[in-house]
Amino acid sequence: MKQIEVQILQQSYVLTCPDGQEERLIEAVRRVDMAMTRIRDSGKVRSRERVAVLAALNMAFDVLDRDAQHAELATAQAEMQSLRDEAAALSARKPLEPTAEELAELHRQQAVAEELLQRLDKALEGDSRPS
Repeated sequence: MKQIEVQILQQSYVLTCPDGQEERLIEAVRRVDMAMTRIRDSGKVRSRERVAVLAALNMAFDVLDRDAQHAELATAQAEMQSLRDEAAALSARKPLEPTAEELAELHRQQAVAEELLQRLDKALEGDSRPS
């Protein structure tokens, strides 16, 4: 563990930091200092304690918003994967074979169509006079 001296809102603090995490701690300090400075400079709050509480609440809301966005993204990704899986399953399925009844109906319709064509041909044969 390493100790680092930092300044937040122009006040010094000595913080303990795990080895290798110094840059992350310094970035966190920078963000907290910026948030607190912004609140103090707005002119509405002067007490360092109140500034700190408001900054912490604002940062907590930001984290919650980010968590909600991550959850929505994860849900959307899961839904997309489900749709992909469903599409893959549908495309892998063999085409449905017609039932015996459907085949019989198709044959009946084909016979009716052929009969109509024959009747039409006969009717047109009789009308083949020269113009």
